[in-house]
Amino acid sequence: MQKPSFDPGLTQQVTGNLRRAINKDGSFNVQRKGGTWRDIHPYLHLVNMPLAGFLGLVFATYLVVNTFFALIYFNLPPGQLLGVDSPSSLKRFLNVFFLSSHTLTTVGYGNFAPAGVTANVLAAIEAVVGLMGFALATGLLFGRVSKPSARIGFSDTALVTDYQDRTSLQFRVVNLRDNVLLELQASVLLMTVEGPPGQLTRKYRPLTLEREQVYFFPLTWTIVHPIDENSPLFGKSAAELELLQAELLILIKGFDDTFSQTVNSRYSYRYDEFVWGGKFMPAFEIGTDGQMVLNVDQVGNYAMPEQFPPAQKGLPTGTTS
Repeated sequence: MQKPSFDPGLTQQVTGNLRRAINKDGSFNVQRKGGTWRDIHPYLHLVNMPLAGFLGLVFATYLVVNTFFALIYFNLPPGQLLGVDSPSSLKRFLNVFFLSSHTLTTVGYGNFAPAGVTANVLAAIEAVVGLMGFALATGLLFGRVSKPSARIGFSDTALVTDYQDRTSLQFRVVNLRDNVLLELQASVLLMTVEGPPGQLTRKYRPLTLEREQVYFFPLTWTIVHPIDENSPLFGKSAAELELLQAELLILIKGFDDTFSQTVNSRYSYRYDEFVWGGKFMPAFEIGTDGQMVLNVDQVGNYAMPEQFPPAQKGLPTGTTS
């Protein structure tokens, strides 16, 4: 049996021009089709959806449930409710809407109240719905805020530049949050599209890194792949990488000291996001009080050779600069 070629899970088949394998936000460039509602896990969906969408959904659900019970209250026979009567239908509906709101939230100011058996049974049901609904919303909100996640900032571009006595491929990362990440590990794959016309396949090759792990991550980390004779990038030009539709696939894993759990972050660079000959500029400095100052918004700052300060010309790029 022929040994299968390496596939990290993103398929080797090529049936069209793929924009990129991993989007800039770290999600995979995959659109799911053909599923049914049974395949949707409500909890996972609500915990992972954007915060604005989650809060909007909670507010909309509150309004819908409130309006539903208000309509039932509005159509109850006379004498079932106290304090809601009004000569105007709109004013009466607003009164029963606020009655529903008081009942749903179990506030009960006393200005509106159920009087008949039917109204009291309805209010009891709505109170249970409100208690369960707010408990569910609170649990989902806690699940969202307590979920460990990494927010790693990546430089906008990857640099192909001189490094020590050879050429290298470099990109820089920084922790955008003030939590402590330890034992950070980096894995980098080069994805290319190769083969004769009509038989194109995707190839994945791990890139050897100068340093695959750092113990501490309070500053920036410049991840360097030396381009030597064993590198799949050796001898490749920008035009050749474009023909190969080259893309760097990056996985960063670390230990979150706050939650005591492993977190990860994904990113990618396409061939058109490589800058040839650039050099990363320092993103941190020592302040006047002797404390290290990190400028997280400068993680991607680089300069071309003609912009290098005289003191930096000819110096190698360090892996923690």
